[in-house]
Amino acid sequence: MKINLKEDWKLLSKRAAIFYIAFSVINLITFILLFTQTDAGFVSSIIYYLFWQVAIWVYYMFRYKRRNKMNGGEWLDAAMFAVIAATLIRTFFIEAYQIPTSSMEKSLLRGDFLFVSKMNYGPRVPMTPISFPFVHQELPIIGGKAYSEALKLPFYRLPGFQKIKNNDVVVFNYPGEDDFPVDKKTNYIKRCIAIAGDSLSIKDGKVYVNNKLADVAVHGQTSYRVNTTNVLDRRTLEKIDVSEYGYNQYLAGYEMWMTRYNEKEIAKLPGVIEILPGIDKKGNYPEIFPHIPEQLPWSRDNYGSIYVPKKGDVLKLDSKTIWIYKDLIKKYEGNESYAIENGKAFIDGQEITEYQVQMDYYFMMGDNRHRSADSRYWGFVPEDHVVGKALFIWMSIEQDGIYGGRHKNIFSRIRWSRLFNRIH
Repeated sequence: MKINLKEDWKLLSKRAAIFYIAFSVINLITFILLFTQTDAGFVSSIIYYLFWQVAIWVYYMFRYKRRNKMNGGEWLDAAMFAVIAATLIRTFFIEAYQIPTSSMEKSLLRGDFLFVSKMNYGPRVPMTPISFPFVHQELPIIGGKAYSEALKLPFYRLPGFQKIKNNDVVVFNYPGEDDFPVDKKTNYIKRCIAIAGDSLSIKDGKVYVNNKLADVAVHGQTSYRVNTTNVLDRRTLEKIDVSEYGYNQYLAGYEMWMTRYNEKEIAKLPGVIEILPGIDKKGNYPEIFPHIPEQLPWSRDNYGSIYVPKKGDVLKLDSKTIWIYKDLIKKYEGNESYAIENGKAFIDGQEITEYQVQMDYYFMMGDNRHRSADSRYWGFVPEDHVVGKALFIWMSIEQDGIYGGRHKNIFSRIRWSRLFNRIH
């Protein structure tokens, strides 16, 4: 194919030319930011720039040099523009997500569809920029990776409107997943209980941040044991919005996951003798982070105190903190040679007694405190894993037959009262 840039440019339609110029400006700005603000270096940055610049140009030349041989060419242009525009919007502005689990109930319900802002905390430049549009990890139908690791970029976040605050509802990439690049890890949503620089502890289910009792989510729930003299009617429980429960025939009572409002309503039902909060005392819980029950016998309801590191902190490493900050040092900040031997920490074979932190970290918890896999189980969320801030619910559809309930048609399963509710 003969290349003559001046003549080739004349082949483009006015709309295509405007789009290519706009795209080129954005691509150039991204290149400059990568080269000047990150550790990507010139080679990786210029490869990123040239890859996308050439890819779009090759498409246009393929399209316009065969103008008379292609049917529906304008439709192809429109489709490509829509794909690129939508990808830019999803990457740098706002993206839709769905709640798949009950870890945030009743604040967020399974079947809630959210809009998540990338602008509030600052959009994150993709670390694996070569990927299939609108797919996160695997290609649909055919399977296989939906991205290529041929080009990997270091973490860089554009300026945002705000910093993460205590009690923000945040979407992030699950830190405990090691089979994917950071930006392709599974998306989780939790409430940020403690931000970088905070100290956190949990005493009998109550959360304290910097020795002050933290606010409790209005619609958050936890588990209770409800002792009764009779079996409670399922429809009665549905009316007071209790959807997660189980009956224990040996204890003649129920385990229920409820909000404070639910608890008050349950207490009014005939046959209810007592309602006891489910509290795990301190003990041997190896699943609890940092997974050293011999030294730190913490539970999900009696936890800490634990310090959440911020960028620039110099952490003192002792027999306990070498475990607490192990993933931070080794996995999240790239010191793969970090090792623990005989109660001491080593990097590259040299003993270390302190470590300077390179990123901010956060402690996340689900509002459904006893049905949430969160920082109590897998530790801190690094700054480079943060995706965005949950803004509002744009649609909410109840799962058909959920919790053993009756089947409903799609129209009656829409939770109309939740549409366009702000998330707080």
